[in-house]
Amino acid sequence: MRVRIRAPRPADAGPYADAVRRSAEHIGRWNPVEPDGLPELLERQGPGLRTFLIEEAADGGLVGKCNVANIVMGRFCNAALGYDSYLPFAGTGLMTEGMRLVVERCFAPVERGGLGLHRLEINVQPDNGRSIALARRLGFRHEGFTPRMLYLAGAWRDHERFALTAEEWPPPAQD
Repeated sequence: MRVRIRAPRPADAGPYADAVRRSAEHIGRWNPVEPDGLPELLERQGPGLRTFLIEEAADGGLVGKCNVANIVMGRFCNAALGYDSYLPFAGTGLMTEGMRLVVERCFAPVERGGLGLHRLEINVQPDNGRSIALARRLGFRHEGFTPRMLYLAGAWRDHERFALTAEEWPPPAQD
């Protein structure tokens, strides 16, 4: 593997801020740009939110971040994935590799260190072609369109909804 995933820690604040600042234009069209937001994100970690940093295995460079949010267990066992890729790694395939590890961890049973989820969603703004392509590369299927789903950059934004269940993972190999 060219990447690894892990939970963020307080010592990541500086490298995280640098990666977000360096990538502000790249991610700012779709997601909030909060370079100093890691401490608050760490405080929110718990049963309903797990964050994974995706690192380049060779040198530990920060490839991206994935939030596994709105985790609901019981009969639902569902969560939503939200992610950012950081420059200079965007477009290299490393984010896809990292997201495969995140999805694997989400579906793995708790007794094997996973989250024990059954279903995952990814919600993407319709014009965000790169994130839609990532969802599809991971095997997520398009489920529908949700108008005015999230309040971002001063307006309610429409989203395309993609989903994947544990029975569909891993997806068939692509040619």
